[in-house]
Amino acid sequence: MRRETFSTPEPHPGAHVVPRESLAQAPTGKPFVVKQVLPDPQVPERARQLEEIGFYPGEQVMVMTRGIPGGDPLVVRVGQSTFALRGAEAACIQVEGTAGRGA
Repeated sequence: MRRETFSTPEPHPGAHVVPRESLAQAPTGKPFVVKQVLPDPQVPERARQLEEIGFYPGEQVMVMTRGIPGGDPLVVRVGQSTFALRGAEAACIQVEGTAGRGA
């Protein structure tokens, strides 16, 4: 039996790779781009609701501030709108830094 192995391709030398993270983990005051809105098995309609208010792939977002204590809710700017999101909502939004995009 032939066994195939797969590996993660190496980035182009000199390329700046910015890893994805959830919006809930994103630092305040730094621009990010929405890459994906993940479904929440506990609240199936959450992904649709987030997309309806503007959290869709390609949209620029920024965590403006966090509540104290515990960091909930997050005040988030998406496009020209500002929203307060619970941590569980922000955790569904996968983002990527904007390094190398002129931001």
